[in-house]
Amino acid sequence: MTEELLPNILLSLIYSGLGIMIFILAFVIIDKMTPGSLWKEIIEDHNTALGVMMAGVSIAISIVIAASIF
Repeated sequence: MTEELLPNILLSLIYSGLGIMIFILAFVIIDKMTPGSLWKEIIEDHNTALGVMMAGVSIAISIVIAASIF
């Protein structure tokens, strides 16, 4: 049983790391494409609408990455 479990755990860790790296890269690209700084708008200026929009974008990117990995 452990012979099957260990390779699956290793592959899960590799795919998780790959998905996180792709997500970070996509988020940085979106940040560079928009005018101004997203983090400044969300954190310092408390722009709730932008925070909700970026949450939706994050969920959409995550769904696409998950679908492409599986």
